[in-house]
Amino acid sequence: MWFIISKLLVPKGFSGITVFPFVFMRDVSKANDKVFRNHEKIHLRQQLEMLILLFFIWYAVEFLIRLWQCGDRYNAYRSLSFEREAYANEQTMDYLEKRSFFSFLKYL
Repeated sequence: MWFIISKLLVPKGFSGITVFPFVFMRDVSKANDKVFRNHEKIHLRQQLEMLILLFFIWYAVEFLIRLWQCGDRYNAYRSLSFEREAYANEQTMDYLEKRSFFSFLKYL
């Protein structure tokens, strides 16, 4: 996991974006935040198990479906299965050690 600080690549309202193997952050202080790091590690694992490109295709399609269902971008984002898994488990530091393959499907 490599950290890159960039306010241009991370939209306002977000702390970071993960694109394997990079984590783009708006603020350097997040690099030492254990919960933030764990959240982004979960996304890295999701991306790897879906061979990266498929992850982003699924993410975009699910986002459009959730946007249609929710009516606003924030709630659509928070409803994504990838995000729901990451937010639900970001404080469990050993989550990735016991996480089963394709666990995000439980959050559909």
